[in-house]
Amino acid sequence: MSTPTKSRTGSLLELVVIVAVALGLALLIQAFIVKPYKIPSGSMEPTLKVGQRVLVDRIGMHFGGPSVGDIVVFHPPQGAEHEVCGSVARPPHIVSYGGAPCSAPVPRQASVNFIKRVVAGPGEWIYVKGGHAYTSKSRKGPFKREHDPYIAPCGSSPECNFRVPIEVPPGHWFMMGDNRGESDDSRFWGPVPTSWIIGVAFATYWPPDRIGLL
Repeated sequence: MSTPTKSRTGSLLELVVIVAVALGLALLIQAFIVKPYKIPSGSMEPTLKVGQRVLVDRIGMHFGGPSVGDIVVFHPPQGAEHEVCGSVARPPHIVSYGGAPCSAPVPRQASVNFIKRVVAGPGEWIYVKGGHAYTSKSRKGPFKREHDPYIAPCGSSPECNFRVPIEVPPGHWFMMGDNRGESDDSRFWGPVPTSWIIGVAFATYWPPDRIGLL
């Protein structure tokens, strides 16, 4: 017959095992399946507000890249927070408004996370006019404007226009925030390699009045 002390010890051990398994599963889910993410800035307004929280699907990235139109969390290139563009032909520099958007990122990823929308994929040509992305399979066109009812108008901001087309390199994705006049994105620091993408945001769970799928 077991004593009360042995019974309490067994219950405590069982509780420790349950907590350890639960923590392990939570870490496993975040590492490989679903990760929560808090929106840090207004670059994705009106779709996502500052402080809003989303769930990011990580497992899909193990079976292929994102699709144009997806909202993704990723590591930007180093210098992105200062709008530094990298290039094979030129050292890191700042792009000029009105010309071509950045065609290549600095070849080192930053440790910070960004969240943006994919507007063009590998091999596509893209330019930006009035804050709208225009893409084509060929440099000669025809270029088609994205269907973008979700964006905030770009207004008269100089970053609204990069009218010289560039080609998105193989294995890279061109990112733009929905708040086109207030977004630090691929226009300034270039397309992002697939390997730098953490996952695709698929739902929002906070605040309660914005719960839903993206």
